[in-house]
Amino acid sequence: MARGENNVRYAQAPPTKAASAVYVTLVAQVLSLGSLVIFEQIRGRRLAAQLAAFDGRPYGAEAEAVVGAVTVFAVLMMLVAGTTIAAAIAYATWLVRARQVNDRSAPSGPVAAALLVPGLNLVAPVVLVDEVWRGAHPPLDRRARWLALLGAWWVSWLATLALVVSRLLFGSSAGDLTGIGAPELTCLTLAALLCAATVRRITHIQRSSAPLATLRPARRLAPPSPESAPLGQTG
Repeated sequence: MARGENNVRYAQAPPTKAASAVYVTLVAQVLSLGSLVIFEQIRGRRLAAQLAAFDGRPYGAEAEAVVGAVTVFAVLMMLVAGTTIAAAIAYATWLVRARQVNDRSAPSGPVAAALLVPGLNLVAPVVLVDEVWRGAHPPLDRRARWLALLGAWWVSWLATLALVVSRLLFGSSAGDLTGIGAPELTCLTLAALLCAATVRRITHIQRSSAPLATLRPARRLAPPSPESAPLGQTG
């Protein structure tokens, strides 16, 4: 077997399904945070005032109207947390598989460390993504545009993280539940769009340079029918 044929056989297909999972979870994350922000704007201040009146523990007939709103708020908070975790898992899965397209023996450990180790996760993910882009052998004239996209994504993500953490750690304005509002939602939406753009760019490059055998399954040839066999070779 020729060496080129062996490389094609063992080449890994680009992670298009993993990329689609990233897109879906990012949309879910933005929608869940948007729902929380809308709830904060419509019901948050009044609910916070009612909870303060009950000292945080509503009871009696007068508190029945609060229970439903508290339940909705709790569900929205869980949705935001759940979609954020789902987006992180989907992105980690895509990044591991994208690295393995360039190098089949690439371990998953660096990706886990880049996302989970505090401090390191502020720098390492963007470095790994750039490494995957360079490993995909894109046209050299696209380097500047790629760095601009990559930098914009990471700055917007760090801005989102800073805004949300500052709200949760240092408190919100008086009368709010969490204080999360339009600035955090805007930053997250921008970060999600730019993140999806980086994933799409790398996946497109890997698909364009992937061997045909990794993109389309080989067809198994059917044995020739007796009618089509040469005379004297039937049976």
